[in-house]
Amino acid sequence: MATAYIGLGSNIGDREANLKKAVSQLASCCPVTILKQSSILETGPVDYLDQPRFLNQIIKIQTDLPPPDLLKTLQRAEIELGRKKSIPKGPRSIDLDILLYDDIIMSTRDLVIPHPEIKNRWFVIKHLVELDQDLIDPVTGKKFKDMIDDHQA
Repeated sequence: MATAYIGLGSNIGDREANLKKAVSQLASCCPVTILKQSSILETGPVDYLDQPRFLNQIIKIQTDLPPPDLLKTLQRAEIELGRKKSIPKGPRSIDLDILLYDDIIMSTRDLVIPHPEIKNRWFVIKHLVELDQDLIDPVTGKKFKDMIDDHQA
C-alpha cells in the first residue's frame, strides 16, 4: 500500500459541503483508505485571480492504485461531483490533486509528482506539516516543516 496526499479545493457553491462530499466520495467509491484530514483553510485564488476565494484541505490516504490510476480516479470523482473545466485555473466546485505519492518523483504529460506548486503555496505546506511533522520533500530531501519556517522568515 502506498501513502499519498491529496489536495482538495473548492470556490463555487457550498465550498465546505463540496470538500466533505469529495472526502465521502473517495472513501466510499474508490480503492483508498482515508487516514487523516487536515483542517480547512480559506485562501485567495492563485494564477487566475478574478474568481472567488477557495477553501482548501489535504487528506492523507493509503491506496493500491498506481499514480496514473489514482489520477484517473480523482478526475472521475471531480466529474461526478459536478466539476466543469470551462476556464483553465478558473472557478471550480471541486479540485482534487495528487500532491505526494510515497517518495516517488515522476513527470509525465498528465502527471507530475510531487505536485510542482507545493513549494509556492504556503497553505499546502502548512497542511502537509499539520498531517505529518516529519514529512520530507522527495525532491529536496528537506522537511516540509523547515519550508514553513522559510515562508515565515
